[in-house]
Amino acid sequence: MMSSTPPPEPAAGDDDMESLPLAAASDYASVASTFDPLLSSASAASPRSPRSPPARAAAFTLSPTSSSSFVDPPSYADATGAGAGSSSPRSASSPSSASPRSARAAASEYSLLAVSDPETEAEPAATSLVPGSAPTYVSYLVTSVRRGDPAQRRHAVRRRFRDFVTLADRLAEAFRGHFVPPRPDKNTVESQVMQKDEFVAQRRAALERYLWRLAEHPAIGPSDELRVFLQTEGKMPLPGSTDVASRMLDGAARLPRQLIAGEEAVAAPQDVVQPAKGGRDLLRIFKELKQSVVTDWGGVKPPLVEEDRDFLEKKGKLQEWEQHLTSASQQAEALVKAQQDMGETMGALGLAFVRLTKFETEEAMYDSQRIRAADSRCVATAAVKASRACRDLNAQTVKYLDTLHEHLSIMLSVHTALSDRASALLTVQTLMSDLASLQSRIEKLEAASSKIFGGDRARIRRVEELRETIRATEDAKFCALREYERIKENNRSELQRLDTERKEDFLAMLKGFVASQAAYAEKIVDGWQTVAEETSGYARGSDNAILGS
Repeated sequence: MMSSTPPPEPAAGDDDMESLPLAAASDYASVASTFDPLLSSASAASPRSPRSPPARAAAFTLSPTSSSSFVDPPSYADATGAGAGSSSPRSASSPSSASPRSARAAASEYSLLAVSDPETEAEPAATSLVPGSAPTYVSYLVTSVRRGDPAQRRHAVRRRFRDFVTLADRLAEAFRGHFVPPRPDKNTVESQVMQKDEFVAQRRAALERYLWRLAEHPAIGPSDELRVFLQTEGKMPLPGSTDVASRMLDGAARLPRQLIAGEEAVAAPQDVVQPAKGGRDLLRIFKELKQSVVTDWGGVKPPLVEEDRDFLEKKGKLQEWEQHLTSASQQAEALVKAQQDMGETMGALGLAFVRLTKFETEEAMYDSQRIRAADSRCVATAAVKASRACRDLNAQTVKYLDTLHEHLSIMLSVHTALSDRASALLTVQTLMSDLASLQSRIEKLEAASSKIFGGDRARIRRVEELRETIRATEDAKFCALREYERIKENNRSELQRLDTERKEDFLAMLKGFVASQAAYAEKIVDGWQTVAEETSGYARGSDNAILGS
């Protein structure tokens, strides 16, 4: 049998806090000035007709236009007291407007970099048996304005994600030893799980941040590679990179000729300036692998070693720094989660007092009940405001502590640059070992040929071939050594730049984080202090009761 009573009102969710009107302090003061909770026991004993409306119902109505400046995010100047004379707290400059990254962006080669207007296009050479199911891709409109251009011409070109991959590969080859900002990942799994519009929006924002980081780099910003990518219309002008599988197949096809016929047994000078892991020269890969095993496991001292003690010390400190960054990043995530839980708890507390206020107001028959309703409304208002303040504080915390994640991503570039240095050193060591081996073979052939009267023509011819190989190897070693020195210099300048930017970024992060935490904490405390002052009658009543007993 169904009950004739109306169903209970559904509980308010988190979205209800967004539409909750917040009472001004004067709403509660008007009620508290009329009724004294300690002296209203006599009047509370006299019943009131339930049909008559509350005498001061208007005093309990929350004004939707009441001031909510309590939850406005404070500016940096307002938090530190510099904006005390300003009429608006937002008129002062915020830390984001004067952050080190903004200053570096202002000093970059480009005054405007934007990735916008994603469009779905069909592959040009795609064919499909099913109409309308041809492969497609998303292209983005890349807009740029060069700062040094007197005419301030705006260049707009269409680029797809594959073009950004080509740009990243080209920069990795041209700027070995530099801390090249990593490009956004392909995120194939996320593209299948997330909604397409959401995924495209996230990728667009990531690509725009990537271009700004490239522009802020002192070596990559003014480079021709970036300028051609941003300004040349039509098809991507930079040569595309060959996939690893194709390079390995080419290297496997060349390997028998290198081993049997001696074809291209010595790497060309233009090839040794690039790492061997590309896969086109498997013989070089095997030689460098052998050199690495002999050096690391065999205990044989290589002909050339890393002697830069300052670099080795900084490398060790970078490893420790990465561990500290990882730990700090985990602690930052825990802090954000704790602040989020605090905001949700405050919101739940506020909603509970809102329901209590509604019940007390609707069912009030005595003045004491209306007083309790006013008290509950005051607590509800403070709790909801504190919840919103915690939410805004969490957004500020994420903004400032995101510096930790940015520098963690920079460590990927650092590892790549240091790996370039180790790879270049290994190439030089391998070529020097090859030269020593070739020289030893020549000495053995000459010694064997000298025992034969008139000499051994076959051995003499072989000696001449080996001498020619030595000359080619010497040229390759000279180019490899010069590339190694260039990478060392790039590492040195990049480590200095990283140290400077790290100090600037983390100093700004700490200033902004501490200022926002202090400002929001002060505002939350002020709100609860107001509640304590307006409900201080209960404390006085308790003290009087204790003294009377």
